Amino acid sequence: MGRRILAILAAAVIALVGAVLVLLYARGADARAVEAASPSVVYVTNAVVPAGTSMKDAVRLGQMTQTEVATRAKPLGALETIDDTNGALVALTDIAPGQYVLDAAFGETPLGEKALQVASGKLAVSVQLQDPARVGTFVTPGSYITIFMTYQLKDLNTDAKAEVFNEQDVKGTSILLDNVKVIAMGDASLTPAQTPEGEEAPATAPSFLVTLEVDAQQAARLVHGVNNYTLYAGLRGSELKIDPDLAVSDLTMLTDKTR
Repeated sequence: MGRRILAILAAAVIALVGAVLVLLYARGADARAVEAASPSVVYVTNAVVPAGTSMKDAVRLGQMTQTEVATRAKPLGALETIDDTNGALVALTDIAPGQYVLDAAFGETPLGEKALQVASGKLAVSVQLQDPARVGTFVTPGSYITIFMTYQLKDLNTDAKAEVFNEQDVKGTSILLDNVKVIAMGDASLTPAQTPEGEEAPATAPSFLVTLEVDAQQAARLVHGVNNYTLYAGLRGSELKIDPDLAVSDLTMLTDKTR
C-alpha cells in the first residue's frame, strides 16, 4: 500500500513538473513570437535616389521615408536611423524606388565614373560662377544650392520721376532659383567671355561651371539670369526654408529691421 502511494505521489510530481515546463516553454515561445513580430523602423525609397545624394537630402526631398516592418522580416543591414553621424553620407550608386535602404548603399564618395545623368523630365543647365560665388570648393555634385540674382531696379514709367530714379543705378537682389541640385562641376566655360580685339582681359577670380538639374521653367529663368544678371550661389542646409519672395535693395538695405 505504501509503495502504491509513493508511486502515485511520484507520478503526480512528475506530471506537475512537466506541466510547469510546458507552461514555461509556451510563454517563452509567445515572447519570441511577439519579439519577432514587433515592428522595427527602417527606411524605404519612394523614388530614385540618384548617386551623390546625401541621406538628409533624400529624406528632405521625399525620396526616402520611414516605415515599420516586423523584426523577423527586416533585411540584414537595413538603414534604421539618420542623424548627424551619417546624414552627410551620399548614395554610392542610384537606388531604385520601392526598396529597403541598406546602410551599405551610402558612403563618402560615389562609386566609379559615369556620364552625366539627368533625371527624366529635367534639363542640365550650366552656370559660370566665380570662385567666391560658388561657396569656395564646398559645392560638389549632389549638393543643393540657392541661386541669388543682383540687378538694376528700373521704373518703367516714362515720366521725369522715373527718369531720375533710373539714373541712380539702384541695385536689388532676390531669389532666382531655390533648392536646385548640382549634378556636375567643371573648370571651364562653354561660352567664355569674349575680349574685344586690342584690349587685355580683365583680371578676375577663377570661374567654374556649375551644372544644375532643373525643369523647363527653371531653365528659362536661369538662362535669362545668366545673360542679364549677376548670379551668386548659396549652399543649402537640409532643414532650410527660404521665402521665395525674399528681396533686398539699396533702398531697404539700411532700413531692414530683420537683419
